[in-house]
Amino acid sequence: MRFASPWLLLLLLVVPVVVAFLWWVDRRSARYAVAFTNIDVLASVAVARKSTWRRFVPLALLLLALTFAATAVARPNAAVSTALSRATVVLLVDTSGSMRADDVKPTRLGAAQAAMFAFLDRVPKHVRVGLVSFSTSPQLLVPPTTNRIIMREGVDLLEPESGTAIGDGLQDAVNTVLASVGRAAPRGKGGHIPAAIVLLSDGAQTRGTLSPIQGAQLAKNAGIPVYTIALGTKNGVLRDSQFGFGFGFGGGAFPVPPDPATLAEIARFTGGIAYQAQSAEKVQAVYQRLSNTVTTHQQRREISSWFAGAAAFLLLGSLAAGKVTGERLP
Repeated sequence: MRFASPWLLLLLLVVPVVVAFLWWVDRRSARYAVAFTNIDVLASVAVARKSTWRRFVPLALLLLALTFAATAVARPNAAVSTALSRATVVLLVDTSGSMRADDVKPTRLGAAQAAMFAFLDRVPKHVRVGLVSFSTSPQLLVPPTTNRIIMREGVDLLEPESGTAIGDGLQDAVNTVLASVGRAAPRGKGGHIPAAIVLLSDGAQTRGTLSPIQGAQLAKNAGIPVYTIALGTKNGVLRDSQFGFGFGFGGGAFPVPPDPATLAEIARFTGGIAYQAQSAEKVQAVYQRLSNTVTTHQQRREISSWFAGAAAFLLLGSLAAGKVTGERLP
């Protein structure tokens, strides 16, 4: 929480001043109470008053009311999450042959598909979601839509193919986003438009015209943050039985480690966040987190009214407590 006029927080000094004043008044009243002629009655009254905590309730509520009122004057503001209007999210998915690897169960692609299904269940219904896959070249499978049935069908049809063209995939995803939100879409804080790309890949670039950073530059220029997920473990391999098109090895196993460094650079360059997922549970958790992250944005909102309302409520509570307990401020 921040304050537009932090120097006005000096008004909080009123609280200890009031406490000191009330203490002085209470002591002064006690000094004059010695003139009471019936000492036994006076003692019983004093003991009764000191034995109950209720006499302090009105005072405590009043001091809290003063604290909240002084804070409200300093114009506090806080960062709050608000839903992006006309938001578009493009899921950019690596469908290279290495997605057959089973170091992430049941396979890397199978785990990614399950996580994307969960993402579609959680993302707000007004958000348009599209699907772009890439291997040797990118392919737009589902243009951005609010129809989750079509999106689920598109995710279900994903199949591992051959190479990895990350840069070209980013270019296709950027064009897909701009076709959805418009090239003149308003930019918010940080220069971002109401859109995001979620890039999942399990390896280094092996194909394509554009490099990953060139693709990231296109996203940055368009104001689109790219959130990246490096899927797989460093010990992941493809065995003979898993080799598909693009692999021609005669035996043994071919290592297929992910490339988190490149994906992290893409995210940093475009203003997104980079994640790593070494298990099906982890990739599920990442997509669930992204279902909120990529569809909301943080903005600062003044919350003085909250504190002023709390101060008024506490003041009324102090008066009510005084009526109920029969106590009043000294």
